[in-house]
Amino acid sequence: MLMLRSGALAALALLASTAATAQDADPHQSLEVVESPASLAWVAAQNAKSLPVLQGDPRYARLHADALTLLSATDRIAAPTFVGQAVFNFWQDQDHVRGVWRRTTLASYQTAAPAWETVLDLDALAKAEGANWIWKGALCRPKTHDRCLVELSNGGKDAIEIREFDLASKAFVQDGFRLPESKQTVEWLDADTLILTRNWGAGTTTDSGYGFVVKTLKRGQGLDQAVEVFRGQKSDVSARPNVLRDGQGNRVVLLERATDFFHTQYSLLDARGVTRLPIPERSDLHGLIDNRLVLTIQEDWAGQKLSAGTLVAADVNALARPPLPSSEQIVVSTGCSICAIFKPGPRQTIDQVGVTDHRVVAVVYDNVRGQAMSFQSQGEWPWKATPLPGIDNAAVAIVATADEGDQLFYSVEGFLTPTQLKLADAASGQAATVKTLPARFDAAKLAVDQHEAVSKDGTKIPYFLVHAKDQKADGANPTLLFAYGGFNLSKLPIYDPLVGKLWLERGGSLAVANIRGGGEFGPAWHEAALKQNRQRAYDDYFAVAEALITTKVTSPRHLGAYGRSNGGLLMGVALTQRPDLWNAVVVESPLLDMLRYTVLPAGASWIGEYGDPAIPAERAYIEKYSPYQNLKPGVKYPLAYITTSTKDDRVHPGHARKFAARLADLNQPYLYFENTDGGHANGAEPVANARRWAMHYVYLTRQLMD
Repeated sequence: MLMLRSGALAALALLASTAATAQDADPHQSLEVVESPASLAWVAAQNAKSLPVLQGDPRYARLHADALTLLSATDRIAAPTFVGQAVFNFWQDQDHVRGVWRRTTLASYQTAAPAWETVLDLDALAKAEGANWIWKGALCRPKTHDRCLVELSNGGKDAIEIREFDLASKAFVQDGFRLPESKQTVEWLDADTLILTRNWGAGTTTDSGYGFVVKTLKRGQGLDQAVEVFRGQKSDVSARPNVLRDGQGNRVVLLERATDFFHTQYSLLDARGVTRLPIPERSDLHGLIDNRLVLTIQEDWAGQKLSAGTLVAADVNALARPPLPSSEQIVVSTGCSICAIFKPGPRQTIDQVGVTDHRVVAVVYDNVRGQAMSFQSQGEWPWKATPLPGIDNAAVAIVATADEGDQLFYSVEGFLTPTQLKLADAASGQAATVKTLPARFDAAKLAVDQHEAVSKDGTKIPYFLVHAKDQKADGANPTLLFAYGGFNLSKLPIYDPLVGKLWLERGGSLAVANIRGGGEFGPAWHEAALKQNRQRAYDDYFAVAEALITTKVTSPRHLGAYGRSNGGLLMGVALTQRPDLWNAVVVESPLLDMLRYTVLPAGASWIGEYGDPAIPAERAYIEKYSPYQNLKPGVKYPLAYITTSTKDDRVHPGHARKFAARLADLNQPYLYFENTDGGHANGAEPVANARRWAMHYVYLTRQLMD
């Protein structure tokens, strides 16, 4: 999931502008003013109540130490990225709390002890500038790979400052590109020209807080000299550039106008101007190969006989040449102009796609089990598919693809199988394991099963259960149920050292529910829980909880629920609709006031997922589940742990604050903690993140194990 920084003045202006349209009085609306003295005093008072409980527990110190050891371990896999021929990595540990950006050679990276060279020390930069810098990434200049646009965040916010950095001198470029803080998307057009969207001033950001005006900026120009090339609308989510290059030297400049979170209009920018491309608006664009766009369509492509969920290659020239070839004309002498690379089956989905010089690599999930596949064009459909080595019952992720050639890094892992990083040649299909994460918890006595629960409407909902091999079906097993259920995102069988060490190793069980709204089984699985059908995701979650109770894996006394962001909304619904099922609910970085979410940053961007409460018919179904409005007097709620970040400029902290305040109105018990840094991820550096997870598991231990 997904406004610029919400300072007190900006938030007050927002509140004033929306107060006239509010349909219900909200006694806690003032808590939406993020950094007002009154709001911060409220936060401090809440933290002062919760910290003695959570950090004062005698188990906190051990849990914090274990979490910090895991998060700061020097023997964890250093996640690689390619920059030209070099391998780069951003690294944090106890000696580098904010982190260092470093590089080595590909050959050295494959050794047990790579020879790393520090390129940028973020701790030193933050100290020198007296700034709270958090790393957000870097975009390096193509072909020469000599300079990069470094992205820095103040405290972990989505809004970033961008500076040009020289890799040879390991210094910021004097008088180079420097873009002040904004939510912005930037691409290199050429060595001395950027194309970007950002807040250019009044009237240039959408209702969601993102830019909708795309401009080009040449070296030496000020922002006021940038040249507009495209303009969306204020009601859009955003407009942004996307510059694609392939191994044959082709460059395609696309302008992507996101009219809502899931619908994007694609246009080509070239010497002729801007040309709208007839690509389905529900599509995910992945790259360019042989001047063909590689995309996954999330809806049927009318006239092309291509169904939703299919991985497609579409020739740029054919797309830009009106009229689009009909389905009878798409096969030409040089091959297929618009054709399927891979069509998933009914229980399959494409999760990730990478593009190398000569291959398309996709991660395909079959019943929530992953496999990496390399696809080669044979001139027409079908493309030749070659499976890359993996493991059974795995989560698979493409980590990085080479700037030049067909090499890529990908990872495989399972609930009980530590992550393996593999280096593959997508052209040959050969791969070797170059790094393996050491075991982080004792899994010898654990087992993994996959089951199905039956939801309210009869739909079968798969879920994984990680448990002790000798677990008794007596209803006494402390069990934590994870889920997300939104935005086409899947819950996968990943190896999570924190869950393993802080929960499983200590006698807890873990269930992971693959509820509707996610992407586990393609577009239809996601669309089944959109807007007016949102309750289906919640019913699916409750069905899994009931299955765990019915089979005596656990009982309400020992069952806990965890979710964050959209999953935090799920937790709010779990608390308000089925308080009888749980004894612990972790509500992290949540959406909770769904009648006002669109007027809080960056809520308007999610109307495509939830609907618009300003429309009476849509408000009618939203208010039925909106957790903030559905807290009722006279109901016994389990003790909830509600947590967020002051610096979260994606999901506004007002959601969590107001929910806690409403619980207080009802004289209901709760714990509330707000981290002053961290952004939406709520953990910008290892020490704070270790504290976060230790407090989570103290709470869960107290509620489910004691």
